[in-house]
Amino acid sequence: MLSPETLFQICNTVALLCWIALGATTLIGAARRFVWPATGLVVPALFAVAYVAALSAGLAKGGGGGFGSIAEVRQLFADDHALTAGWIHYLAFDLVVGTLIARDAARSGVAAVFTLPALALTFLFGPAGLLAYLVVRLAKGGKLRESLS
Repeated sequence: MLSPETLFQICNTVALLCWIALGATTLIGAARRFVWPATGLVVPALFAVAYVAALSAGLAKGGGGGFGSIAEVRQLFADDHALTAGWIHYLAFDLVVGTLIARDAARSGVAAVFTLPALALTFLFGPAGLLAYLVVRLAKGGKLRESLS
């Protein structure tokens, strides 16, 4: 098993490269058939493997903690393996959401000038980016129940 720091660095680098590819694809429209499956499925699946490995390593150490209170979550994330697993969780799910945003924007004709800031926000602040994109879709007259499907 890789050290938590090494796993963290590898996953961060891969995620950054995926976000760059997602942004470039949104801007120029090329390579969608390669980038979207990679950013929306393949890389998140690899992150899932890394997540399970890191979480398992953390749980095997018996550090304790849980999800029932903020104190339990703090105790859980005191272990570097569990903290790394938590970070990988964010990387994976934010990347899936970013891919859904990019795909929906392309399908619904949302201009890159509006999509790219939402993608950047999703990369940096997850739900804030999703919210920004949903506001753009509402402003464009899109029905939210049809967005991101």
